[in-house]
Amino acid sequence: MIHVIGDIFIEESDIQEEFVRSGGPGGQHVNKVSTAVQLRFDIVGSRLPQEAKKKLIGLGGRRVTEEGVLIISSRETRSRGMNRAEALEKLLGLIRKALERPVKRIKTRPSFAAKLKRVDLKKATGGIKKMRKKVKVEE
Repeated sequence: MIHVIGDIFIEESDIQEEFVRSGGPGGQHVNKVSTAVQLRFDIVGSRLPQEAKKKLIGLGGRRVTEEGVLIISSRETRSRGMNRAEALEKLLGLIRKALERPVKRIKTRPSFAAKLKRVDLKKATGGIKKMRKKVKVEE
């Protein structure tokens, strides 16, 4: 069990990881070892709350397959363990973000003084614009 946040955990069996060859510099060593990791998390089959699943699919974007599997890859370092830890942290970050509840907006009303100030500003601006107009000269 991997602790996400609060009382929410994800099963280690919900996560499959596959190590693939990573591109970039590394000399002869890079051709021998598979250090990049692809983490696959089954969103649909997980025990996350339904709302969090929907939000996680939206947050995943193109990384979510049609079957509802989130694919996260990491190839930053030349170490398998560090890439694995980084990919897991990316996954946990996305899940935590999906579990956040949006803050409910509290409706506010402008005060009477604020309304008066706004109207006075509008009148002043209108006066300035009136002054820009050409004046007709009567002959």
